[in-house]
Amino acid sequence: MKNKERKRSGAGLIKRFLPYYKKYKWIMVLDLFCAALTTLCELVLPMIVREITGAATSDPVSLTLGMILRLGALYLILRIIDTAANYYMASTGHIMGTKIETDMRRDFFAHLQKLSFSYYDNAKVGTLMSRITSDLFDVTEFAHHCPEEFFIAGIKIVCSFILLCSMSVPLTLIVFSVIPPMIFVLMFFNRRMKEGFKESRRQVGELNSQIEDSLLGIRVVKSFANEGVEEEKFDKGNQRFLSVKTKVYKIMASFQSSTRLFDGIMYIVVVVAGGIFLMNGKITGADYVAYLMFVSTLLTSIRRIVEFAEQFQRGLTGIERFCEIMDIKPEIEDEPNARDLESVEGNIEFCDVSFSYESEDKRVLSHLNLKVRAGESIALVGPSGGGKSTLCSLIPRFYDVSSGEILVDGVNIKDIKTASLRGHIGVVAQDVYLFSGSIRENIAYGKENATDEEIVKAATLAGAHEFISELPDGYDTYVGERGVKLSGGQKQRISIARVFLKNPPILILDEATSALDNESERLVQTSLETLAKGRTTFTIAHRLTTIRNADRILVLTEDGIVESGTHIELLERGGMYSELYKMYSAT
Repeated sequence: MKNKERKRSGAGLIKRFLPYYKKYKWIMVLDLFCAALTTLCELVLPMIVREITGAATSDPVSLTLGMILRLGALYLILRIIDTAANYYMASTGHIMGTKIETDMRRDFFAHLQKLSFSYYDNAKVGTLMSRITSDLFDVTEFAHHCPEEFFIAGIKIVCSFILLCSMSVPLTLIVFSVIPPMIFVLMFFNRRMKEGFKESRRQVGELNSQIEDSLLGIRVVKSFANEGVEEEKFDKGNQRFLSVKTKVYKIMASFQSSTRLFDGIMYIVVVVAGGIFLMNGKITGADYVAYLMFVSTLLTSIRRIVEFAEQFQRGLTGIERFCEIMDIKPEIEDEPNARDLESVEGNIEFCDVSFSYESEDKRVLSHLNLKVRAGESIALVGPSGGGKSTLCSLIPRFYDVSSGEILVDGVNIKDIKTASLRGHIGVVAQDVYLFSGSIRENIAYGKENATDEEIVKAATLAGAHEFISELPDGYDTYVGERGVKLSGGQKQRISIARVFLKNPPILILDEATSALDNESERLVQTSLETLAKGRTTFTIAHRLTTIRNADRILVLTEDGIVESGTHIELLERGGMYSELYKMYSAT
C-alpha cells in the first residue's frame, strides 16, 4: 500500500514535535523562567517613569534625589538580572535547540535505514539530503524561540492589560480592540507563508538532487562535452527556485507591511483617544505617558513575533517535511515472533512464489517453485526482464513476495529477523559501491571489528592483496568518492574481499563480471570461484562461459523456469540455453 502525503495542521505538527522536549524539560523550564525575568524588566520601566512623572506633576515636593536614585538602583539591578537571564537564553537555550535538531536527525537517519528498496527505487537522494540537513537547521531556532517568544508575548499582553486596566478600563479596551483584527490579518499571511516555504523547501530538494546527479555523472558529462546542457538544466531549476522564493518574499513583505500599518493605527488610537481622556480628566499625565510606553512595549513584542514568524514558518515546514518521511512505513518489517537464524546450512526453497513491483501491474514471477540444496551452485540465465535479479532480491527480503513463501533451511524468511537473514547472505553485484575512505575500511565493512589479519586474509582470498600492497599507502590508500581512484576489477575484488570477511553460507553473484575487461574478468572469476566453494550460490550471468561449471543452470523467462540442467545437458537438449550459448560463442 502506498504511503500518501496528508495535510498536517500546525497544532498537529507541534504535538508531534513536543516529545523531543522531554529530555530537556528542565532546561526549557529555566529558559522560560529567564524569559519571564527579562519581560519583567521591560514592564517595570514604564511604571518607574509613571511614578516619577506622577510625582513631578501632582506633588513636586515628593520627587527627591533619594527617590530617583532608589528607582534607578532598582532598575539597574533588574538590568543585571536581565543580562544574566538573556545570556542563559542565548547560549543554553540555543544549545538545547541544537540538541533537539541532532536527536531528530538521528531518528530521521535511523528511519531512512529501515525503509525498503521499493522506497529508494523512486526517492531522490538529493531531496532526502535536503530534508536531513537544511530542513532541520531551522528546527534549532524553532525549538528554542517558539516557546520563548510566545511565552514572552503572552506575559507582556496579559500584564500590560492588567496594569493598564488599573489606570483606565475604557481606554485599555479601546487600545486592545486593535489587536484582534491585527491577529486575523497576520494569521492570513502566516498560512500563505507556510505554503510558500513548503514549496521553497521542495524546490531546494529538487535543486540538490539535480546538482548531485550532475556532479556524480561529471565524467559522462565531460565525455560528451555536455557542460552546456547541464548548465541549462541547472539554470531552469535555479529559475524555478527563484520564482518560488520571489513569491514567498512578496507574501512576507505584505505580512510585515500589514504589521507596520497596525503599529501606526495603535499609536494613533493611544495618542488621540488618550489625549481625549487626558483632556476630560479621565487619566493623569503620568498615566498618559505610561500608556505610550506600554504600547511601545507591546508593539516591540508584536514586532518580535513578526520577525520570528518567518523562522516559525520555516521551522514548522521543516517539522512537516520531517513528519512526511517519518510517517512512511517500511514495507519490510520483522514479525513480532521473528527469530535469529542459527547454524545455517543453506537449503533454499521457493514455494509457489509470485511477485510484481508496486509501480507495475505485470507480474515478474508467477507461481515459481524451486528447491536448492545446501552448497549447490545455481546459475540464472535468460533474457532481460525475465526476473533473474528479482528472484535473487527476494531471498534476502529486499522485496517481499506477493504470494507464496521462501524457506531457508525449512523456515519461512518472514519468520526470521531481517538482520539475521541478511547477515547470512553475501551479495556481489555488478555495480560495486565503495565508501569514501581507505581500502582497509571498505573491506572491514564486511565484519564489524575485523582484525588486520582477517582483512589481509580476506583480501588475499579475493586476489586483491597483491595490487593493494603495491599501492603507495597499501591498505590505508584512500579510494576516493565511490572508489573512483581504482579500476573496475580492483573495486570488484575489494567487494569480494568484503564478502570473504563476512563468510556467509549463502551467496548471490549478480552479474559480478559483466562490466569488466577480459583480464579483470579472469582475475575476478578466479576469486568468485574460490568464494563460492562450500556455499549455496546463485549466479546471474550474461557471459555464459563463466557459469559452465554450475551444478544447475536455470533458464528464466517471463514464463518462469523453462529449462533446468547442467551446461552439458542443456547444450545436448538444443533449447533456449543452447541458442543463447551459440550466440554468445559467436560474438
